[in-house]
Amino acid sequence: MRVLLKLVLECPPDAAWRAIRSPVVFRAVSSPFTTFASLEPGGFPESWPAGEHPVLGKAFGVVTLGEQIIDISFPERNDDVRVVIDSGRGVTGPLTAVTYWHHTMAVSPLPGGRTLYRDELKFEAGAITLVMWPVYWVFWQWRARQLRRLAPTWR
Repeated sequence: MRVLLKLVLECPPDAAWRAIRSPVVFRAVSSPFTTFASLEPGGFPESWPAGEHPVLGKAFGVVTLGEQIIDISFPERNDDVRVVIDSGRGVTGPLTAVTYWHHTMAVSPLPGGRTLYRDELKFEAGAITLVMWPVYWVFWQWRARQLRRLAPTWR
């Protein structure tokens, strides 16, 4: 299944690029529906480096969803589009129901110093994929609202 966002963010592309690589922003756009705690020694990095990052997810900060690996990569491109890919996976608990996860976020410049933000989630969860799709769709709409709200602060 697939969930898509395409937004214009009121911030420069460099600021949006820093934001989509920031664990602080990741947590801000996920809250309050999901909260995450880092399981890495030393906690969350200031900016996601490429590689695997273990986290503990909770629904509404209360119900444990399980451990998850956020697996970050930054594919090289020959244009002005910058991309972050999370191809992570659930390790424990209900998060393991998702058997395929491919989350792509891309930023590119627009006239006037604004940013085109594209966000695509592809996922599979076996027999419950169709049940999960509306949950992720609603969550992605929340993310869009939060991204639009926060973007002007990312100067």
